[in-house]
Amino acid sequence: MKIAYDAKRAFLNNSGLGNYSRTIIKALANYYSSAQLFLFTPKVNSSTFYFEAKNSEQITVIKSTSFFKSFWRSYKITHELNKLNIDVYHGLSNELPVNIKQFKGKKIVTIHDLIFLRYPHLYPFIDRQIYRRKFYKACVSADVIIAISEETKKDIIHFFNISEQKIKVVYQSCDDAFYDSHTQKEIDAVKTNHQLPAKYLLYVGTIEERKNLATIIKALKHVNDIPLVVVGKKTKYAEVVEQEINRYHLQERVLFLNNVTNQELPIMFKLASVFIYPSIFEGFGIPILEALVSKIPVITNKNGCFSEAGGPHSIYIDPLNETEMAQKINEVLSNEGQREQIIEHGFVYAEKFHKAVITKQLMEIYTTK
Repeated sequence: MKIAYDAKRAFLNNSGLGNYSRTIIKALANYYSSAQLFLFTPKVNSSTFYFEAKNSEQITVIKSTSFFKSFWRSYKITHELNKLNIDVYHGLSNELPVNIKQFKGKKIVTIHDLIFLRYPHLYPFIDRQIYRRKFYKACVSADVIIAISEETKKDIIHFFNISEQKIKVVYQSCDDAFYDSHTQKEIDAVKTNHQLPAKYLLYVGTIEERKNLATIIKALKHVNDIPLVVVGKKTKYAEVVEQEINRYHLQERVLFLNNVTNQELPIMFKLASVFIYPSIFEGFGIPILEALVSKIPVITNKNGCFSEAGGPHSIYIDPLNETEMAQKINEVLSNEGQREQIIEHGFVYAEKFHKAVITKQLMEIYTTK
């Protein structure tokens, strides 16, 4: 079977959409070695995405030779798909080529979220218009839409008036690195490289308004003396966070890191005492799953999709209630029995998102007529 992917994010995006794309591609190559995979990308960054397939002929990377790379991605890929007799084309990041209807094979798109429609004030007007047109066109053109959560499925139906029968929910998985064991030498290297404290709370995500880091800062003043490690790219919202840090004189308790590699991050998760993810809205929330696999307790939003990712034994709060957040942090830090129970049940729950399960679901979609 010949399966083609829009692999732009896999090669060029180091976070959310990139992680999703890389995980899917590597998992399909690993579990279905007889499938031929074709990765379409405007250009390649091997430092972001490189792996050895079991069969060296299984993976074909097709790069744009055009100066107008966006035009190639929007229009020229379809011709290449038909020329190669591709069976399935999967747009991994919310979009399909404009002329994908001309493709003779099966057309699939993954929609991650419609946050720009739920929270329009967080996005510039022109961006909202572009996203809406691209996402809607992809949903209409696709034979199957993959939603990464039930919450995203509901939004696709609500905002785009798409038939429920056309949408399949297939959850995300996380990278193999989060399942790997690490040597003491590797662990010590990460500790030294980033000057990590012996114990810490962990936040992972872009530092933007929707992710709501400022509430953790406010809660920190009510929390027993433990520092917070922040891993994520800063946006203008980081100024708000800095103001809160200065207001409560927490400069010595907050460590910002933005140069953490994909190899280091799983170790950073495993060393943390608690993972806090107070985002207001997500399509799924893959860092929650990464935390469960890393065997650390999760505190997250009680609304939206977060319980789908975190399961029944994670801790759920009002993400804007700093007092409740602090209370739950203190509880899990002071009660080792509760902490161990949360970790044990969380790791078992995370098995439903294992790549073997997810790739089987995907292959069923790919092969169903």
